[in-house]
Amino acid sequence: MAGGVVLVSSSIIQPVNSNQSGRTKIHLTPYDLSLLQFDYAQRGLLFPKPDPDFNLISRLKTSLSLALDIYFPFAGRLVKTENLEDETVSFYIDCDGSGARFLHAEAESVSVSDFLQPDGSVPDFTKHFFPADDFKSVDGVTVPLLVIQVTEMKDGVFISYCYNHMVADGVSVWGFFHTWSMICSTGSGFNHKPLVLKGWFLEGIDYPIHIPVSESERPPPSREVLSSVPITKEWIFHFTEENISDLKAKANSEVDSSDDLGIVSSLQAVSAHMWRSIIRHSCVCREQETYCKLVVDLRQRVTPPLEKDSFGNMVYITSATATVEELLDRGLGWAALQINKLVRSQTNENCKSFAEDWVRNVKNVKSGLGSRVDGDTIVIASSPRFEVYNKDFGWGKPIAVRAGPSNSISGKLNLFTGINEGSIDVQANLWSDVITNLLADVEFLEHVTTA
Repeated sequence: MAGGVVLVSSSIIQPVNSNQSGRTKIHLTPYDLSLLQFDYAQRGLLFPKPDPDFNLISRLKTSLSLALDIYFPFAGRLVKTENLEDETVSFYIDCDGSGARFLHAEAESVSVSDFLQPDGSVPDFTKHFFPADDFKSVDGVTVPLLVIQVTEMKDGVFISYCYNHMVADGVSVWGFFHTWSMICSTGSGFNHKPLVLKGWFLEGIDYPIHIPVSESERPPPSREVLSSVPITKEWIFHFTEENISDLKAKANSEVDSSDDLGIVSSLQAVSAHMWRSIIRHSCVCREQETYCKLVVDLRQRVTPPLEKDSFGNMVYITSATATVEELLDRGLGWAALQINKLVRSQTNENCKSFAEDWVRNVKNVKSGLGSRVDGDTIVIASSPRFEVYNKDFGWGKPIAVRAGPSNSISGKLNLFTGINEGSIDVQANLWSDVITNLLADVEFLEHVTTA
């Protein structure tokens, strides 16, 4: 490792119940398979340092084994099968109990104050506090579906993870993280209800789905494209409860009262403010189209609806579109309303159409650069609805949350609940010049703080 981070040990943690007779085989839907080339998602929580007699690593490993017994898909492996009859391949998750990887690392020279910069900047060294920044979902055939890294610092501990997005989404992984923390803090496997798998499969589609071999192979990196991309920086923008209230009020005051779509939400107002502000400084011509990509949870949008905390991947990436001229000239309310309309349009019929179209014309989501080097797109990931500050492993609650470097392209925004009630933190990955301009933009900073 680097950045002052030294790897102490690496081990595989298996579920405490090693008997995998009758183990589950999970078929993958079009929503899952569209993420074959997607990087493993990375998140992490910063904690104060526990007392030496807490036996940190031992307790974390023991409780992880118990948590994996409940969240058993994370201990499985991706299986790839060749379909000789039509020269395609298929994938499924074999819940065989192979286990998750656990990395123990140390960064003795790094303090919490180094990690949490007062100006809101995210130090470059933090990327080394996350595991596996180069795994893609398709790699789950040979690598664990979940990797944990625990980094002991001078006066803190950073617990991070990366996971295969075909197996789970934010709802599922934060649910797992909460269960793990509860087991660690109580010292036993508490009465947790059995895991409910998402159980959503489109009628009329045969499983396992057959996909072209070309879509299942990891593409080589494009050095030519990478070398021409400007440098990006990560920054934390903090929206207080008052900031958010003001933005929401401003957006709704600008929305036509005759519109029957309802009130613009706090999250939509914040997203619209970020979208307009970033595009204003991205040097995109006024006639060009710009996109706000959202990750939408479909559990309550399909018919019949799924349980809100059902385990699996049930998210879909969709886009609000506007020309730069429309976005900048029509105001915050208009931009927020485009996001409002997009979210409301995600219905059971949309879900079915996406799945059916994908099977007819397999198209995977490619992580990385693509057209986004044009600076015309923002991608809003994670959610401030996820509870992250209640994850107490037994020595205190988290003091910060961070996203790792995977899937990071200019315009990527990870939204988290803030540590203060009612607030939202936006971890933005943007071109350096865009960050510089935002920090000097009075209109943008009117509703944001970086301290």
